[in-house]
Amino acid sequence: MAWEFRKLAPGENVAVETQRDPFAAPKWAPPVWHMPEGLVLLVNAVRVLVRTVVFLVRNIVPVSAASALAWSGYAYGWTVPVLVLALVGVGLGVWAAVDRPSFVRWIARPVRSWWRMAFVYRRHWQPVLVTAGLTKTHHGREYLPSLVRVRCSPTSDRVLVRMLKGQAPDAWERVAVNLAHGFGATLVRVRDGDRPGRVWLEFVRTDALAEPIPALPVPDASEVDLSGLMIGRCEDGSPWRLRLLGTHVLIAGATGAGKGSVIWSTIRALLPLMLSGLVEVWAIDPKRMELSFGRVLFERYGRYSSDPSGGMVKLLETAAEDMNERAERFAGLTRSFTPSAEFPFRVIVVDELAFLTAYCPERDLRKRAESALAVLTSQGRSVGYCVIGAQQDARKEVNNLRNLFPDRIALRLDEDEQVDMVLGDGARDRGALADQISSVPQIGAGVGFVRLETSPDPVRVRAAYVSDADIRQMVALALPDLDVEGAA
Repeated sequence: MAWEFRKLAPGENVAVETQRDPFAAPKWAPPVWHMPEGLVLLVNAVRVLVRTVVFLVRNIVPVSAASALAWSGYAYGWTVPVLVLALVGVGLGVWAAVDRPSFVRWIARPVRSWWRMAFVYRRHWQPVLVTAGLTKTHHGREYLPSLVRVRCSPTSDRVLVRMLKGQAPDAWERVAVNLAHGFGATLVRVRDGDRPGRVWLEFVRTDALAEPIPALPVPDASEVDLSGLMIGRCEDGSPWRLRLLGTHVLIAGATGAGKGSVIWSTIRALLPLMLSGLVEVWAIDPKRMELSFGRVLFERYGRYSSDPSGGMVKLLETAAEDMNERAERFAGLTRSFTPSAEFPFRVIVVDELAFLTAYCPERDLRKRAESALAVLTSQGRSVGYCVIGAQQDARKEVNNLRNLFPDRIALRLDEDEQVDMVLGDGARDRGALADQISSVPQIGAGVGFVRLETSPDPVRVRAAYVSDADIRQMVALALPDLDVEGAA
Protein backbone atom coordinates (compact mmCIF):
# COMPACT_ATOMS: atom_id res chain seq x y z
CA MET A 1 0.00 0.00 0.00
CA ALA A 2 1.42 3.42 -0.99
CA TRP A 3 1.78 6.30 1.47
CA GLU A 4 2.41 10.02 1.06
CA PHE A 5 3.21 12.91 3.38
CA ARG A 6 0.92 15.96 3.56
CA LYS A 7 1.82 19.14 5.35
CA LEU A 8 -1.21 20.55 7.14
CA ALA A 9 0.47 23.27 9.10
CA PRO A 10 3.98 24.38 10.00
CA GLY A 11 5.69 21.53 11.88
CA GLU A 12 2.88 19.02 11.16
CA ASN A 13 3.86 16.25 8.77
CA VAL A 14 1.12 13.60 8.62
CA ALA A 15 1.49 10.28 6.81
CA VAL A 16 -1.72 9.28 5.04
CA GLU A 17 -2.55 6.37 2.81
CA THR A 18 -2.76 7.18 -0.86
CA GLN A 19 -6.31 6.67 -2.13
CA ARG A 20 -7.19 6.08 -5.75
CA ASP A 21 -10.78 7.00 -5.07
CA PRO A 22 -10.94 10.83 -4.80
CA PHE A 23 -14.23 10.61 -2.90
CA ALA A 24 -12.94 8.19 -0.22
CA ALA A 25 -12.49 9.52 3.30
CA PRO A 26 -8.84 10.12 4.27
CA LYS A 27 -7.14 7.75 6.77
CA TRP A 28 -5.15 9.74 9.22
CA ALA A 29 -1.97 8.48 10.90
CA PRO A 30 0.18 9.88 13.73
CA PRO A 31 2.57 12.71 12.84
CA VAL A 32 5.95 11.72 11.41
CA TRP A 33 8.82 13.76 12.85
CA HIS A 34 12.04 14.03 10.90
CA MET A 35 15.22 13.98 13.01
CA PRO A 36 18.12 16.12 11.82
CA GLU A 37 20.97 14.16 10.27
CA GLY A 38 23.51 15.71 12.62
CA LEU A 39 21.60 14.50 15.66
CA VAL A 40 21.37 10.98 14.20
CA LEU A 41 25.14 10.88 13.66
CA LEU A 42 25.75 12.17 17.19
CA VAL A 43 23.53 9.51 18.77
CA ASN A 44 25.21 6.72 16.80
CA ALA A 45 28.66 8.06 17.71
CA VAL A 46 27.74 8.03 21.41
CA ARG A 47 26.49 4.45 21.10
CA VAL A 48 29.73 3.32 19.47
CA LEU A 49 31.76 5.11 22.12
CA VAL A 50 29.80 3.51 24.97
CA ARG A 51 30.11 0.04 23.46
CA THR A 52 33.85 0.52 22.97
CA VAL A 53 34.32 1.58 26.59
CA VAL A 54 32.28 -1.38 27.84
CA PHE A 55 34.33 -3.77 25.69
CA LEU A 56 37.61 -2.31 26.99
CA VAL A 57 36.47 -2.53 30.61
CA ARG A 58 35.24 -6.12 30.27
CA ASN A 59 38.46 -7.18 28.51
CA ILE A 60 40.91 -4.96 30.33
CA VAL A 61 43.54 -7.68 30.83
CA PRO A 62 43.85 -9.02 27.26
CA VAL A 63 43.51 -5.52 25.77
CA SER A 64 46.22 -4.17 28.07
CA ALA A 65 48.54 -7.10 27.33
CA ALA A 66 48.04 -6.78 23.57
CA SER A 67 48.61 -3.02 23.73
CA ALA A 68 51.81 -3.44 25.76
CA LEU A 69 53.16 -6.03 23.31
CA ALA A 70 52.29 -3.86 20.35
CA TRP A 71 53.98 -0.81 21.89
CA SER A 72 57.12 -2.76 22.82
CA GLY A 73 57.32 -4.18 19.30
CA TYR A 74 56.97 -0.75 17.81
CA ALA A 75 59.51 0.83 20.16
CA TYR A 76 62.15 -1.92 20.46
CA GLY A 77 61.53 -4.30 17.58
CA TRP A 78 59.72 -7.62 17.22
CA THR A 79 62.27 -9.59 19.31
CA VAL A 80 61.07 -8.04 22.57
CA PRO A 81 57.42 -9.16 22.39
CA VAL A 82 58.52 -12.60 21.14
CA LEU A 83 60.87 -12.95 24.11
CA VAL A 84 58.16 -11.81 26.51
CA LEU A 85 55.69 -14.34 25.08
CA ALA A 86 58.27 -17.12 25.37
CA LEU A 87 58.96 -16.27 29.03
CA VAL A 88 55.22 -16.16 29.76
CA GLY A 89 54.78 -19.56 28.10
CA VAL A 90 57.61 -21.08 30.14
CA GLY A 91 56.18 -19.57 33.34
CA LEU A 92 52.72 -20.97 32.62
CA GLY A 93 54.20 -24.38 31.86
CA VAL A 94 56.09 -24.43 35.16
CA TRP A 95 52.96 -23.29 37.02
CA ALA A 96 50.90 -26.07 35.41
CA ALA A 97 53.53 -28.66 36.34
CA VAL A 98 54.00 -27.51 39.95
CA ASP A 99 50.43 -26.65 40.95
CA ARG A 100 48.00 -27.91 38.35
CA PRO A 101 44.75 -27.33 40.37
CA SER A 102 45.46 -23.61 40.80
CA PHE A 103 46.57 -23.31 37.16
CA VAL A 104 43.32 -24.88 36.01
CA ARG A 105 41.29 -22.64 38.30
CA TRP A 106 42.90 -19.31 37.41
CA ILE A 107 44.10 -19.82 33.83
CA ALA A 108 42.78 -22.88 31.99
CA ARG A 109 39.10 -22.66 32.90
CA PRO A 110 38.72 -18.87 32.42
CA VAL A 111 40.43 -19.08 29.02
CA ARG A 112 38.31 -22.02 27.96
CA SER A 113 35.17 -20.28 29.18
CA TRP A 114 36.03 -17.16 27.17
CA TRP A 115 36.81 -19.25 24.08
CA ARG A 116 33.56 -21.22 24.20
CA MET A 117 31.53 -18.09 24.90
CA ALA A 118 33.01 -16.30 21.88
CA PHE A 119 33.27 -19.11 19.34
CA VAL A 120 30.50 -21.52 20.37
CA TYR A 121 27.67 -19.80 22.16
CA ARG A 122 27.84 -16.19 20.95
CA ARG A 123 28.55 -17.30 17.41
CA HIS A 124 25.47 -19.54 17.18
CA TRP A 125 23.30 -17.72 19.73
CA GLN A 126 20.95 -15.85 17.40
CA PRO A 127 20.15 -18.64 14.86
CA VAL A 128 19.68 -21.33 17.53
CA LEU A 129 17.35 -19.17 19.66
CA VAL A 130 15.34 -18.06 16.62
CA THR A 131 14.89 -21.68 15.52
CA ALA A 132 13.92 -22.72 19.06
CA GLY A 133 11.32 -19.94 19.26
CA LEU A 134 12.89 -18.06 22.17
CA THR A 135 13.01 -14.67 20.41
CA LYS A 136 10.25 -12.14 19.81
CA THR A 137 9.68 -9.71 16.92
CA HIS A 138 7.70 -6.51 17.46
CA HIS A 139 7.19 -3.86 14.80
CA GLY A 140 10.00 -5.33 12.74
CA ARG A 141 12.51 -5.34 15.61
CA GLU A 142 13.91 -8.62 16.94
CA TYR A 143 14.30 -9.04 20.70
CA LEU A 144 16.92 -11.61 21.76
CA PRO A 145 17.75 -12.99 25.23
CA SER A 146 21.19 -11.86 26.39
CA LEU A 147 24.19 -14.08 26.97
CA VAL A 148 25.69 -12.98 30.32
CA ARG A 149 28.39 -15.44 31.36
CA VAL A 150 29.85 -18.87 30.59
CA ARG A 151 31.57 -21.16 33.09
CA CYS A 152 33.28 -24.35 31.94
CA SER A 153 33.98 -27.55 33.84
CA PRO A 154 35.72 -30.67 32.50
CA THR A 155 32.43 -32.19 31.33
CA SER A 156 29.85 -29.39 31.07
CA ASP A 157 29.24 -25.68 30.52
CA ARG A 158 27.05 -23.40 32.61
CA VAL A 159 25.61 -20.50 30.63
CA LEU A 160 23.90 -17.61 32.42
CA VAL A 161 21.13 -16.05 30.32
CA ARG A 162 19.11 -12.87 30.83
CA MET A 163 15.62 -13.73 29.60
CA LEU A 164 13.28 -11.39 27.79
CA LYS A 165 10.85 -9.40 29.89
CA GLY A 166 7.82 -11.57 30.52
CA GLN A 167 9.65 -14.81 29.69
CA ALA A 168 9.64 -17.75 32.14
CA PRO A 169 12.08 -20.65 32.63
CA ASP A 170 9.39 -23.06 31.44
CA ALA A 171 9.84 -21.70 27.91
CA TRP A 172 13.49 -22.80 28.00
CA GLU A 173 12.72 -26.19 29.53
CA ARG A 174 10.35 -27.00 26.67
CA VAL A 175 13.07 -26.49 24.05
CA ALA A 176 15.97 -28.07 25.95
CA VAL A 177 16.40 -30.71 23.24
CA ASN A 178 16.59 -28.01 20.56
CA LEU A 179 19.28 -26.16 22.52
CA ALA A 180 21.29 -29.35 23.05
CA HIS A 181 21.39 -30.12 19.32
CA GLY A 182 21.97 -26.49 18.40
CA PHE A 183 25.10 -26.14 20.56
CA GLY A 184 26.41 -29.68 20.20
CA ALA A 185 25.66 -30.92 23.72
CA THR A 186 24.34 -34.29 24.78
CA LEU A 187 21.93 -32.81 27.30
CA VAL A 188 20.70 -29.42 28.52
CA ARG A 189 19.16 -28.64 31.92
CA VAL A 190 17.56 -25.38 33.02
CA ARG A 191 18.33 -24.06 36.50
CA ASP A 192 17.19 -20.94 38.34
CA GLY A 193 19.52 -17.97 37.91
CA ASP A 194 21.19 -15.74 40.44
CA ARG A 195 18.28 -13.27 40.31
CA PRO A 196 14.77 -13.03 38.83
CA GLY A 197 14.80 -12.83 35.06
CA ARG A 198 17.89 -15.04 34.68
CA VAL A 199 18.42 -18.77 34.17
CA TRP A 200 21.43 -21.06 34.09
CA LEU A 201 21.67 -23.46 31.17
CA GLU A 202 23.76 -26.57 31.87
CA PHE A 203 25.18 -27.97 28.63
CA VAL A 204 26.56 -31.47 29.23
CA ARG A 205 29.33 -32.14 26.71
CA THR A 206 30.60 -35.55 27.83
CA ASP A 207 29.26 -38.11 30.27
CA ALA A 208 31.57 -38.26 33.28
CA LEU A 209 29.52 -41.14 34.71
CA ALA A 210 29.75 -43.54 31.76
CA GLU A 211 32.36 -45.76 33.42
CA PRO A 212 31.80 -47.69 36.68
CA ILE A 213 33.47 -46.19 39.74
CA PRO A 214 35.45 -48.63 41.88
CA ALA A 215 34.89 -48.74 45.61
CA LEU A 216 36.26 -45.66 47.32
CA PRO A 217 38.98 -46.11 49.94
CA VAL A 218 37.85 -46.47 53.53
CA PRO A 219 38.44 -43.00 55.00
CA ASP A 220 40.07 -42.13 58.29
CA ALA A 221 37.75 -41.52 61.22
CA SER A 222 38.76 -37.85 61.29
CA GLU A 223 37.67 -37.44 57.65
CA VAL A 224 34.15 -38.83 58.09
CA ASP A 225 31.48 -36.13 58.05
CA LEU A 226 27.93 -37.31 58.67
CA SER A 227 26.64 -34.23 56.87
CA GLY A 228 28.52 -35.18 53.69
CA LEU A 229 29.70 -38.78 53.19
CA MET A 230 31.61 -39.24 49.94
CA ILE A 231 30.00 -42.20 48.18
CA GLY A 232 30.47 -41.47 44.47
CA ARG A 233 30.79 -38.77 41.84
CA CYS A 234 28.57 -36.01 40.47
CA GLU A 235 28.12 -35.27 36.80
CA ASP A 236 30.48 -32.30 36.92
CA GLY A 237 33.27 -34.50 38.30
CA SER A 238 32.98 -33.33 41.90
CA PRO A 239 32.54 -35.85 44.75
CA TRP A 240 29.00 -36.93 45.57
CA ARG A 241 28.50 -36.32 49.26
CA LEU A 242 25.42 -37.83 50.90
CA ARG A 243 24.08 -36.21 54.05
CA LEU A 244 22.76 -38.50 56.80
CA LEU A 245 22.81 -36.29 59.89
CA GLY A 246 19.44 -34.60 60.28
CA THR A 247 17.68 -36.28 57.38
CA HIS A 248 16.32 -39.53 55.92
CA VAL A 249 17.12 -40.96 52.50
CA LEU A 250 14.81 -42.77 50.08
CA ILE A 251 16.38 -44.81 47.26
CA ALA A 252 14.10 -45.92 44.41
CA GLY A 253 15.16 -47.95 41.42
CA ALA A 254 14.23 -50.93 39.29
CA THR A 255 15.88 -54.32 39.65
CA GLY A 256 19.59 -54.00 38.88
CA ALA A 257 19.55 -50.21 39.07
CA GLY A 258 22.29 -50.12 41.71
CA LYS A 259 20.52 -49.60 45.03
CA GLY A 260 23.10 -51.87 46.65
CA SER A 261 25.90 -49.63 45.41
CA VAL A 262 24.41 -46.64 47.20
CA ILE A 263 23.78 -48.59 50.41
CA TRP A 264 27.19 -50.27 50.58
CA SER A 265 29.09 -47.13 49.60
CA THR A 266 27.35 -45.37 52.48
CA ILE A 267 28.19 -48.17 54.93
CA ARG A 268 31.79 -48.17 53.68
CA ALA A 269 32.06 -44.43 54.37
CA LEU A 270 30.58 -44.99 57.86
CA LEU A 271 32.90 -47.89 58.76
CA PRO A 272 35.53 -45.88 60.72
CA LEU A 273 32.87 -44.36 62.99
CA MET A 274 31.26 -47.77 63.40
CA LEU A 275 34.56 -49.15 64.66
CA SER A 276 34.91 -46.26 67.12
CA GLY A 277 31.39 -46.78 68.49
CA LEU A 278 29.99 -43.44 67.29
CA VAL A 279 27.72 -45.00 64.63
CA GLU A 280 25.51 -48.08 64.65
CA VAL A 281 23.91 -49.62 61.56
CA TRP A 282 20.70 -51.56 62.06
CA ALA A 283 20.11 -53.60 58.91
CA ILE A 284 16.72 -54.97 57.89
CA ASP A 285 17.09 -57.38 55.00
CA PRO A 286 13.78 -58.83 53.68
CA LYS A 287 15.49 -60.19 50.54
CA ARG A 288 18.23 -61.89 52.62
CA MET A 289 20.73 -61.27 49.82
CA GLU A 290 22.12 -57.76 49.58
CA LEU A 291 22.89 -57.06 53.24
CA SER A 292 23.62 -60.63 54.29
CA PHE A 293 27.25 -60.27 53.17
CA GLY A 294 27.79 -57.91 56.07
CA ARG A 295 25.65 -59.70 58.63
CA VAL A 296 28.51 -60.32 61.06
CA LEU A 297 29.51 -56.68 60.71
CA PHE A 298 26.01 -55.44 61.57
CA GLU A 299 25.61 -57.89 64.46
CA ARG A 300 28.89 -56.66 65.95
CA TYR A 301 28.41 -52.91 65.35
CA GLY A 302 24.63 -52.66 65.25
CA ARG A 303 21.81 -55.12 64.66
CA TYR A 304 20.57 -57.32 61.83
CA SER A 305 17.30 -59.05 61.04
CA SER A 306 15.91 -60.90 58.05
CA ASP A 307 13.11 -62.74 59.89
CA PRO A 308 9.91 -62.35 57.82
CA SER A 309 7.70 -63.70 60.62
CA GLY A 310 8.06 -60.62 62.79
CA GLY A 311 11.74 -60.14 63.60
CA MET A 312 12.22 -57.26 61.16
CA VAL A 313 9.13 -55.45 62.42
CA LYS A 314 10.23 -56.00 66.01
CA LEU A 315 13.61 -54.44 65.20
CA LEU A 316 11.86 -51.36 63.77
CA GLU A 317 9.67 -51.07 66.86
CA THR A 318 12.74 -51.39 69.10
CA ALA A 319 14.41 -48.57 67.19
CA ALA A 320 11.29 -46.41 67.59
CA GLU A 321 11.15 -47.10 71.33
CA ASP A 322 14.85 -46.28 71.78
CA MET A 323 14.36 -43.12 69.79
CA ASN A 324 11.52 -42.00 72.05
CA GLU A 325 13.61 -42.71 75.15
CA ARG A 326 16.46 -40.68 73.73
CA ALA A 327 14.09 -37.81 72.89
CA GLU A 328 12.84 -37.77 76.50
CA ARG A 329 16.41 -37.54 77.81
CA PHE A 330 17.31 -34.74 75.39
CA ALA A 331 14.13 -32.74 75.99
CA GLY A 332 14.97 -29.30 77.36
CA LEU A 333 18.73 -29.97 77.28
CA THR A 334 19.80 -29.66 73.65
CA ARG A 335 18.35 -28.99 70.22
CA SER A 336 21.22 -30.39 68.15
CA PHE A 337 22.64 -33.92 68.15
CA THR A 338 26.31 -34.85 68.43
CA PRO A 339 27.24 -38.57 68.29
CA SER A 340 28.90 -40.06 71.34
CA ALA A 341 29.68 -43.50 72.70
CA GLU A 342 26.63 -43.27 74.97
CA PHE A 343 24.33 -41.97 72.24
CA PRO A 344 25.65 -43.19 68.88
CA PHE A 345 24.23 -42.07 65.56
CA ARG A 346 21.94 -44.88 64.36
CA VAL A 347 21.33 -45.62 60.72
CA ILE A 348 18.32 -47.84 60.02
CA VAL A 349 18.84 -49.50 56.62
CA VAL A 350 15.79 -51.18 55.06
CA ASP A 351 16.67 -52.91 51.83
CA GLU A 352 13.09 -53.31 50.59
CA LEU A 353 10.51 -50.99 52.09
CA ALA A 354 7.68 -52.38 49.97
CA PHE A 355 7.89 -55.79 51.62
CA LEU A 356 7.21 -54.28 55.04
CA THR A 357 4.58 -51.74 53.95
CA ALA A 358 2.73 -53.54 51.14
CA TYR A 359 3.89 -57.06 50.26
CA CYS A 360 4.01 -58.69 53.69
CA PRO A 361 1.20 -61.29 53.78
CA GLU A 362 0.25 -60.52 57.39
CA ARG A 363 -1.82 -57.36 57.70
CA ASP A 364 -0.91 -56.80 61.35
CA LEU A 365 2.82 -56.84 60.56
CA ARG A 366 2.31 -54.33 57.74
CA LYS A 367 0.49 -51.91 60.05
CA ARG A 368 3.12 -52.26 62.78
CA ALA A 369 5.98 -51.74 60.32
CA GLU A 370 4.34 -48.69 58.79
CA SER A 371 3.65 -47.21 62.21
CA ALA A 372 7.25 -47.72 63.38
CA LEU A 373 8.65 -46.25 60.16
CA ALA A 374 6.34 -43.24 60.47
CA VAL A 375 7.57 -42.58 64.00
CA LEU A 376 11.23 -42.90 63.01
CA THR A 377 11.01 -40.73 59.90
CA SER A 378 8.87 -38.03 61.49
CA GLN A 379 10.73 -37.66 64.80
CA GLY A 380 14.13 -39.32 64.53
CA ARG A 381 16.13 -36.67 62.67
CA SER A 382 16.73 -34.41 65.65
CA VAL A 383 17.88 -37.17 68.03
CA GLY A 384 20.40 -38.98 65.83
CA TYR A 385 18.33 -41.45 63.82
CA CYS A 386 18.47 -41.76 60.05
CA VAL A 387 16.37 -44.14 57.95
CA ILE A 388 17.73 -45.27 54.59
CA GLY A 389 14.96 -47.00 52.69
CA ALA A 390 15.29 -48.73 49.32
CA GLN A 391 12.37 -49.78 47.12
CA GLN A 392 11.71 -50.97 43.59
CA ASP A 393 8.09 -49.89 43.17
CA ALA A 394 7.63 -46.12 43.21
CA ARG A 395 3.84 -46.09 43.41
CA LYS A 396 2.23 -44.24 46.31
CA GLU A 397 0.05 -47.18 47.32
CA VAL A 398 3.23 -49.19 47.90
CA ASN A 399 4.92 -46.58 50.10
CA ASN A 400 2.81 -43.68 51.32
CA LEU A 401 5.59 -42.53 53.68
CA ARG A 402 7.87 -41.18 50.96
CA ASN A 403 7.04 -37.57 51.81
CA LEU A 404 8.72 -38.16 55.18
CA PHE A 405 12.06 -38.72 53.40
CA PRO A 406 13.56 -35.25 52.77
CA ASP A 407 16.38 -36.50 50.51
CA ARG A 408 15.51 -38.82 47.64
CA ILE A 409 17.52 -40.71 45.05
CA ALA A 410 15.96 -41.92 41.81
CA LEU A 411 18.01 -44.59 40.06
CA ARG A 412 16.84 -46.23 36.84
CA LEU A 413 13.02 -46.29 36.74
CA ASP A 414 10.69 -48.09 34.37
CA GLU A 415 8.28 -45.26 33.53
CA ASP A 416 8.65 -41.52 33.11
CA GLU A 417 5.80 -40.68 35.53
CA GLN A 418 7.64 -42.54 38.28
CA VAL A 419 10.32 -39.85 38.27
CA ASP A 420 7.94 -37.24 39.67
CA MET A 421 6.54 -39.84 42.09
CA VAL A 422 9.97 -40.24 43.65
CA LEU A 423 11.59 -36.81 43.29
CA GLY A 424 8.49 -34.63 43.35
CA ASP A 425 6.43 -32.76 40.79
CA GLY A 426 8.37 -31.21 37.94
CA ALA A 427 11.59 -33.12 38.59
CA ARG A 428 11.62 -34.73 35.16
CA ASP A 429 11.00 -31.40 33.44
CA ARG A 430 14.06 -30.08 35.29
CA GLY A 431 16.24 -32.76 33.73
CA ALA A 432 15.86 -35.85 35.96
CA LEU A 433 15.53 -38.39 33.14
CA ALA A 434 15.77 -41.45 35.38
CA ASP A 435 13.59 -43.46 33.01
CA GLN A 436 16.24 -43.08 30.28
CA ILE A 437 19.16 -44.50 32.28
CA SER A 438 20.71 -47.46 30.54
CA SER A 439 19.79 -50.95 31.76
CA VAL A 440 23.30 -52.21 30.94
CA PRO A 441 24.97 -52.64 34.35
CA GLN A 442 28.37 -51.33 33.22
CA ILE A 443 26.73 -48.12 31.97
CA GLY A 444 23.71 -47.46 34.19
CA ALA A 445 24.12 -49.34 37.48
CA GLY A 446 24.44 -46.84 40.32
CA VAL A 447 23.57 -43.85 38.10
CA GLY A 448 20.69 -41.72 39.34
CA PHE A 449 19.38 -38.31 40.23
CA VAL A 450 19.39 -36.76 43.70
CA ARG A 451 16.92 -34.18 44.92
CA LEU A 452 17.81 -32.64 48.25
CA GLU A 453 15.55 -30.98 50.77
CA THR A 454 17.36 -27.67 50.28
CA SER A 455 17.19 -27.55 46.46
CA PRO A 456 14.48 -28.37 43.90
CA ASP A 457 17.02 -29.02 41.14
CA PRO A 458 17.98 -32.69 40.64
CA VAL A 459 21.67 -33.56 40.35
CA ARG A 460 22.92 -36.52 38.29
CA VAL A 461 25.27 -38.79 40.25
CA ARG A 462 26.80 -42.25 40.26
CA ALA A 463 27.57 -44.34 43.31
CA ALA A 464 30.79 -46.31 43.58
CA TYR A 465 30.49 -50.07 43.06
CA VAL A 466 31.32 -52.07 46.17
CA SER A 467 32.03 -55.68 45.14
CA ASP A 468 31.76 -58.82 47.25
CA ALA A 469 35.52 -58.76 47.72
CA ASP A 470 35.32 -55.17 48.97
CA ILE A 471 32.66 -56.17 51.52
CA ARG A 472 34.80 -59.06 52.74
CA GLN A 473 37.70 -56.64 53.10
CA MET A 474 35.48 -54.35 55.21
CA VAL A 475 34.48 -57.28 57.44
CA ALA A 476 38.12 -58.34 57.79
CA LEU A 477 39.07 -54.79 58.76
CA ALA A 478 36.32 -54.60 61.39
CA LEU A 479 36.67 -58.16 62.67
CA PRO A 480 40.32 -59.24 62.12
CA ASP A 481 39.93 -62.43 64.21
CA LEU A 482 36.99 -63.70 62.13
CA ASP A 483 37.32 -66.22 59.31
CA VAL A 484 35.76 -64.07 56.61
CA GLU A 485 35.50 -66.81 53.98
CA GLY A 486 33.87 -69.18 56.46
CA ALA A 487 31.46 -66.51 57.70
CA ALA A 488 30.47 -65.61 54.12
